[in-house]
Formats: sequence, structure tokens, C-alpha cells
Amino acid sequence: MTTPENPSPVSTGERIEDVDVAAEMQGSFLEYAYSVIYSRALPDARDGLKPVQRRILYQMTEMGLRPDRGHVKSARVTGEVMGKLHPHSDTAIYDAMVRLTQDFVMRVPLVDGHGNFGSLDDGPAAPRYTEVRLDAAALAMTESLDEDVVEFVPNYDNQLMQPSVLPSAFPNLLVNGASGIAVGMATNMAPHNLIEVVGAARHLLDNPDATLEDLMAYVPGPDLPTGGTILGLSGIRDAYATGRGAFRTRAKVSIESLTARKTGLVVTELPFLVGPERVVEKIKEGVTSKKISGISDVTDLTDRKNGLRLVIGIKTGFSPDAVLEQLYRLTPLEDGFSINNVALVDGKPQTLGLKELLRVYLEHRLEVVTRRSRYRLARRNERLHLVEGLLVAILDIDEVIQVIRTSDDGEQARTRLMDVFDLSQVQAEYILELRLRRLTRFSRIELETERDQLREEIAELEAILADPARLRGLVSDELEAVADRFGTPRRTLLTEAAPSIASSSRKAAPVLEIQDVPCRVLLSTTGRAVRVDLPPEGTAALAVPRRRSKHDAIRSRVDTTSRSELGAVTNRGRLLRFTPVDLPAVPPSSVQLGAGARIAEYLSLPDKKERILGLVSLSSDAPIALGTAQGVVKRVTPGGYPNRPEFELIALKPGDEVVGVHQGADDEELVFVTTDAQLLHFSAGAVRPQGVAASGVAGINLSPKARVLFFGGVVSAADAVVATISTASAAIPGTDFGRAKVSTFAEFPAKGRATGGVRCHAFLKGEDALAVAWVGSAPPHAVGTDGAVRALPETLSKRDASGTTLDGVVGSIGGPV
Repeated sequence: MTTPENPSPVSTGERIEDVDVAAEMQGSFLEYAYSVIYSRALPDARDGLKPVQRRILYQMTEMGLRPDRGHVKSARVTGEVMGKLHPHSDTAIYDAMVRLTQDFVMRVPLVDGHGNFGSLDDGPAAPRYTEVRLDAAALAMTESLDEDVVEFVPNYDNQLMQPSVLPSAFPNLLVNGASGIAVGMATNMAPHNLIEVVGAARHLLDNPDATLEDLMAYVPGPDLPTGGTILGLSGIRDAYATGRGAFRTRAKVSIESLTARKTGLVVTELPFLVGPERVVEKIKEGVTSKKISGISDVTDLTDRKNGLRLVIGIKTGFSPDAVLEQLYRLTPLEDGFSINNVALVDGKPQTLGLKELLRVYLEHRLEVVTRRSRYRLARRNERLHLVEGLLVAILDIDEVIQVIRTSDDGEQARTRLMDVFDLSQVQAEYILELRLRRLTRFSRIELETERDQLREEIAELEAILADPARLRGLVSDELEAVADRFGTPRRTLLTEAAPSIASSSRKAAPVLEIQDVPCRVLLSTTGRAVRVDLPPEGTAALAVPRRRSKHDAIRSRVDTTSRSELGAVTNRGRLLRFTPVDLPAVPPSSVQLGAGARIAEYLSLPDKKERILGLVSLSSDAPIALGTAQGVVKRVTPGGYPNRPEFELIALKPGDEVVGVHQGADDEELVFVTTDAQLLHFSAGAVRPQGVAASGVAGINLSPKARVLFFGGVVSAADAVVATISTASAAIPGTDFGRAKVSTFAEFPAKGRATGGVRCHAFLKGEDALAVAWVGSAPPHAVGTDGAVRALPETLSKRDASGTTLDGVVGSIGGPV
């Protein structure tokens, strides 16, 4: 008899085991952490993708969603990825796909989206409303997948195969960055410029022992999709060295006249991942709590056509500069970004610096190209084997047909073909399957042509596999091709300006922290500007010898202070006011203009055809002299400049433009050089200063079809030289290197204003014009169209000599630092 106290001994089929809760929790947590780290949150250092992103791109490739085909519903792609490769939430898959489409997050988007894919302030529409297809850059990530370039692994149910990593024709991890939170670790990587990253990768490929400084010459800092300005480069260098660092970004803000009596701040670029609604909300909170003063209104004029435009009105009586500095401190107009370069290397999470990231990618790319070359070599050898057998059959086709006709079956026919014609089994099978239409004379010619081409390709592939240098060269060339195709100019400006310090201060006009110190502003002939802070005792530190590098030909220089107002004069005759306080600063002992800011981007010139010709000081008593292409000269009365951010210095005639600017005293010489090799110089005192509205006076008489090529000034005729380069006007640009000549300026006699001048270069047969001319203090520095230094003749020539042939195309000539 059984009772509750004495249950039946009969088994019920249940199995109960006692498990230690601590051990079970530890094991389960480790499995969860492993899954998050390796299968979800961290990107692979080789292709820069998380598993879900890689599966999305691969599945879209399998679906044939190429850029030249139509979009399909995002819900369809999400379902395909979830059902075949990624057994997780459809929301997680769609969110990952949305990120791949967003050009404000990705520097090079990989998915082309059609519809509402959200903004920095709003989320995307549901997947049933949006459509997607692969972007052109995604094809570079997945190309050659069918050529055994990477390992394939089973999917979650072992029914399908998927790539463990994509071939990745460009360093996606550095270009597009990454972010993710795993268990016990996280990654946060900033996007970079594709052209710069490829340049660094190619340099490391050619120079495996390259230092971090060498690589940073190509990659000076992140290039954020939303633009903005990065303040300070020390944190970036720390990140490139150790994998961890931080930097601050500022919005791009200009002070504009909103109406005749109202000034405002116009925001056209925001820090990375900061939306306009967030900025507006913080400004309103600050005004309401009285932490921010001087703001009259905020208007968000952002739209799809014109992009970001946030207008902040300034109350009358408040300094726009002080209000802006206040906004930088108290709102997201200035924001921080922490770099934590954590990625998977050989399946293990590692923190990587710039050199390590590039090295891991290059090792992957070298392996991809090696495997691809081996695959192609095997396929071409197989095809060559068949083609050679087919040629044997065509040469003696009658006997082949006789052998086949007299055979009892296919097996006997194959065996007899192998014995009679010394063919392999594969060749004999291929001949048996041959169609009669291939037996024409034309087919034989095609086969012989194909055989010769296959042999050439096989030789090339064998040479690549046998020579590591050729393999690296091929990888380098492919990287360059990708950069040429998908690369875009830098969007983010890099400066050494100190960031604002967040504070709860209620002051309406905080004092700017950067001191007003003596400095020299240099502008290169390639359009880069830097600020050189001078020591109190003078400028002697600038005389320290240095190695010449790119961008070291000087177009203009101004001695001033860091907070003084300067003017940039353009070829349209306009003057743009600015202060050099935010220009990149370089030490006096090592002036490198390659680290400078592009002056056109720094001053936000709206028209790409408008160029900055020179810099002038607005506090100087010396007049500003301008020379135009039609031979007009004008000196502007000092001190009488309009109180506007920009204004015209000269009234130009239709079709005319300014070619040069010089600010100097009456005893200095003004110089014109024309395209037909005429040089004229006369005393600056011969030109009476005029107001900004005047159109100037005749400077030089021009012959028909000639125009002014150079205009400038000479402070000291004793050490000045004249450099000229002749060319043929009918030659294709970049093909005629030209002939260069350097002469002493003292050899050229002075003439009166409005005369024709004297010849400064003798043309040889086929030459009919000057391509480049420059007059200034020796020695002259020449820069090629690619930014590299070019050598000019060291021996001085007579003023009417013909010069010597150059070894490369010269784009511009300037003075020394």
C-alpha cells in the first residue's frame, strides 16, 4: 500500500539532477558573452564588418541587387537574411541595414536606400515602406567571392554556406568606422577619408617599417561624414599610436548679416552624430535657464535640397564671437568623440593602432589576391588543356570522325581518341561533346587566339605568385583604382585650436582663451595656410634649415598677431575678412605647410572657380596693390575698408580678373609678366591709391591675345629673381614639361607705367607662351601639379635666354619659407 509519505518505487520517466547554480550561471554567461563578442558587437579587422552587416551584403549579392538594377523592399531583404543566414530579430537586421545606407554615419555608404531611412533626430520608416539595393562601393567589398578568395562556413542550420569574411577591396573599418557594445568591452571608431587611408596603406605596403609619423602624413585625422572641425590633434595621435584616444569636434559656423541691422550665426555643419533638433533643444534650455545670453531666436532651415542650415539670431549689443564661444561651451555645437579601436583579429578582440589596422587589412588583401590568382591560374590551365586538345582534333578532324564512327560506344570512342591522338581523358570527353559548328576554319583561328591569350595570362599569374613584389604592386594598384573611383575630398577641417571647456558659467560674453600673440601666416601656392607663432625675440627661429616637402612654395606671407584681422584677396577682386586664430599652428623650427588648412575650405568659398591669390593685413598703413589679367593696376587707400565680412577691392571690367596682389610701400617695385614673355616693373609710388569702388589705371600695354600671367611686388631688388617656364599653347595639358629659366631681377630695366616692358624669355621652335612666371626673393621653389617639389635650374641665365628642359610639369612657383 502506498501513502504520500511512501511514494511508489515505480519510475515516472523523469530525470532530475542537482546543479550548482554558480557554475551554471558562470557557464551560461560565458557562452552569452562569447556570442555577443564574436557574433554580434565587434567588427572583423579585415573587412570592418559585423556578422549581421556581412550577411546583409552577401545575401543582397546573392539576390542580384546590383546598382544597375531596381530597388526591392527592405522587408524582403530582411526576411531573406533572417531566414537563411542570421537567425535573430528582424529589427536588428533592418537597423544594421539602415546604418549601411546613412551617408551621415557612413563615409562611404554600402547600401543604396530609396525612401525614408531616418536622420540624426528621427528613425527610419518601417521596412515595408523602404527599398534597397547595393551601392557601387559594396561591389568592391564582395567582388571575386566566386573565386575562392575567402573561406566559407556553414550557416546556423548547416543548410547553406556563407563567407567568414568579405574580400574588401578597400580598408572599410578605417573608412567607415564602427561602434558596438559587447560584454566587458566596446568599440568606437571614427570614419576616415578613403583617399587618405588608401595612400597610407600603399605607403605601408611599399615600406613595411614606416613609422606612425610617416602614416599620419597621409592620414592626419578622421574625416567625418558630416564635416565640422576637429580641435587639437594630440588625442588623435594617441589613438593612432595605442588604439585609444579622444578628440573634440566643432560645428562649422559663420557670422552673417541676416538683415541690414541684424547679425546671426549660421550653422552649416554639425559635429559627428549630432542632429539639429538636439542643438535647438539645448539652446532653448540654456536661454530659459538664463545660462545662455544674447540669443534672440533659433530657426532650423534644414531641407533635403540645401542641406543643414541652422540660423541663430544675435541680440543687438552682443558680440557674435562671444556668443558663439558661449554656445561652443554649453551646447552640442562642440562635442567630444572617444576612440576605442577594438576589433577581431584571428578571432580574438584586440585594441589596434593605425599601423596595426592597416597591417591586418593588407595581410588580408594580400591573401585574397594570392588565392584569387591561384584560382584563376587553375581555371586558365584547365581551359588551356581543353583548347589544346580541341586544336588537335580540328587539325585532323577527318581521322577524329573516323575513330568515333568506327567505335561501338562512347567508352570505346574515348579510349581510342586517347590512344590515337595522345589526349587526356578530359580532352577526349570534351571532343566527344563538341558541336559540329565548332569545326569551321574560323573556330580554329579563335581557338589559337584563345590559346595564345591563355598562355600570356598564365605566365602573368605565375609571375605574380612567384614574386612577392609584383603581388604587392598589384594590391597597391587595385587600392589606387578603388580610391580613384570612390574617393571624395576631405570634409572635416583639422586645426590645432584649443577646445572649449564645458562650464555652467552664466557670463554672456566669456573671454576667449587663446591669447593674442605675434605670428606669421603663410599661404602656399597649392592653397594651404598655416600659422607660425613667433618667439618674443623675433623671427630668427624661422631660419632653421629643414628638408623640403610638399606644399612648401610660398605664395603670400603676413606678419601679424593671432587675433588680428587679415584679408584674403580673390581673383574676383573680393576681400574676405578673417582672423588666423583657428588656422593650424606649426612650430617655427619646422614649418610644414602640408599640415595646413585648405584656405578655400577654411574661408568657405562658394564658387570653386574663385581662388585666393594672397593675404593682406587690414591694420597695415601700406596700400594694397592689385594687378589684373587685362593689365590694370590699382592701389587701394589703406584704412578706408568697408566694415563688412567681405567686399570688393576693385571694379573689374567684364571678362577681367585679378591675377596677383601685393601690399607694400611706395618705394617698392610692382611687376607684371605676360603670357608673351614681357616683363614690366615700375615704382609703386607711380600708382596713386584709390578707394575700393575705383577700377584702377593702366598698368601694362598688352599685345593682341596676350594676358597678364603674374603680378606682384619686389621689396628688395638686390636678392630678387625672375623664374619663367615656356610651353606650347597647343600642347595637351600635362604632356609638355616646358623649359625653365631663372634670371636676376636686376637685369631687367625699369620702364614707365602703361608701357610694354622688356622680353624675359626667348621661345624656341614650337613654343609660343609662358605657362608659369614668378618674381620674388631667391631661391624660387617650384611645385608640380601633384604637389611634389620640382627642381628649377640653379644657374642664373640671361634675361632673354630660352632656359633648360624640366623633368616634370610645374604647376606653380613661390618663395621660400
